[in-house]
Amino acid sequence: MELTKCCFSKIKGTFCVNKVRHAEEMDLTEKGADCLQQSKEINVGIGFATGRKNFQRILKTNIYNWRESGLTKEQNIHLNLLVAYDLQYSNTKETDYTNVSNQLLELIDDTYFIGKTAIQKETDYLVQKNILNEAQARLIFGSGYAAKRNIILYTALKNHMDYLVFLDDDEYPVAVTNTRSSAIWGGQHVLATHLRNIEQADITNGYHCGYISPIPYIEFNNILTEEDFRLFIEAISNDIVNWDTIRSVMNNGGVTYADTKVLVSDEAEEVQEVNHTKFISGANLCINLTKPDRVSPFYNPPGARGEDTFLSTCLSQKKVLRVPCYAFHDGFLTYHHLMDGVLPIKLKYITADSEAITTRFYLACIGWIRYKPLLLYITQREHYEEKINEMRRRLSVTLPKVCAYFGREDFMNIAKELERYNRNVKKHYQQFLETQQVWAGICEFLADGRS
Repeated sequence: MELTKCCFSKIKGTFCVNKVRHAEEMDLTEKGADCLQQSKEINVGIGFATGRKNFQRILKTNIYNWRESGLTKEQNIHLNLLVAYDLQYSNTKETDYTNVSNQLLELIDDTYFIGKTAIQKETDYLVQKNILNEAQARLIFGSGYAAKRNIILYTALKNHMDYLVFLDDDEYPVAVTNTRSSAIWGGQHVLATHLRNIEQADITNGYHCGYISPIPYIEFNNILTEEDFRLFIEAISNDIVNWDTIRSVMNNGGVTYADTKVLVSDEAEEVQEVNHTKFISGANLCINLTKPDRVSPFYNPPGARGEDTFLSTCLSQKKVLRVPCYAFHDGFLTYHHLMDGVLPIKLKYITADSEAITTRFYLACIGWIRYKPLLLYITQREHYEEKINEMRRRLSVTLPKVCAYFGREDFMNIAKELERYNRNVKKHYQQFLETQQVWAGICEFLADGRS
C-alpha cells in the first residue's frame, strides 16, 4: 500500500532545468553556505498550519523569496510544501489552499495538501496497523494547532525529509527597524538562514518583529493603573510574555522592531534553558529530522494554545539555536499590502479603541490562562499550588478593573478558566506524556519502513 498517494493530495512540481550549484551564483552569505552547496541530496519540508483565505498571497510571497535567495536553483535541494488546512476556521474552501499556480509549482518540487479527509485516512491506517488506538489518534492528530503541526511533522518524516521549516500565514519574510524615527524595511532570507544552521542543531528558531503581542497600547487612568495592569499581566503570563517585555512593546505602540545587531550578524546563538525550558516560537522554526528519535511532537491542552511552549519544555537535551533572521508578524492582519511592495514609513499604534482589538486581546488572555497551569506543573511543580494561589489573588484584585476599563464583563471568565484548567492539570499532564510516548511509537513504525 502506497499510503502517501492514497491519503494525501499530492502535486508533483517540476524540476527547473537551469538549476545551478555554484555558490557565486547564489544570493547567500558566504558563511555557512557550504552546507547548501554540498552534493548530497537535501529534502526540505516547509509547513503551514493554516485556515485563512489569504494563504495564497502568503505562499506566493514566500516562494518568490526562496527563489530570490537562490534556493530554487539548487539541484541538490528539494523544496516540499506541506499545508495542513482547516476549512472551518474562517469559512474557506479546499481550493483556497490547493489552487496553486503552475508558475509557483515550477519553483518547488513536491506539494502535500492535508485536509480533514486525508488526516482521517492516515489515522485510520495507523489504527489498523495497531500503532495507536482511536483515542491516541485524536490526541495526536485531532483538533487544534498542535494537531495540525503534528500531521505536518508526520508527513515530513514519512516522506523522508531531512529538515522541516514551519512558517505562519500571518508572517512575512521582512524585517522593520526604527533607527531613524521612521520604519526602514529589509527582506529576510528566512529559509536559507535556517538551512545554513540546522545541520549542527536539533532546532533553529528565528526572530520576530512587528505586531507580536496582542496587548494594545493602554492609556492608564484611575480605573486601571499601570500597577494594576502589571499585576494582571504577571498573573496570566509566562517567562517570555512578561511585564518587562510587554511594557517595552506597549511604549512602542504595540510594535516590536528588529534589532539591527541581529540583522547584520551571521552568528547563531544557543538558546539557554530557563525553568527547564528552552523557549521557542512555533513559526520561523526549523526542526532537524535526520535523527527522528530526537524529534518531539506538539501538544496543547484542549481549547488552549501554547503548543510551541510545551515543545520548549522537551528540549533540555537538545541543541537549540537562535538564528539571525526575522519574520514580520502581522498580528492584527492590517498589513497585507506589504506583500504588494507598499512599505509604510510609520507603523500605527494599536490602541484599545475597537471591538476587534479588544476581542483579540481577550482571546489571547483566555489562551494564556488555559495553558499556564500545565506549564507551571511541568516546570515548577514544587511551587505549583503557591503559584496558582498567587494567580488567584492577583486576578481577584485586577479583573474587575480590567472589565471596567474595557467595558466588558467577560474578562471575568479568565478566573473561571484558571479554575477549570487547574482542576484538569494532572489529566492534561498525562496527555502531554502520552503524546510523547505515542509519538515515539509512530517514529519507530516509520523508521522500520513498515509504513
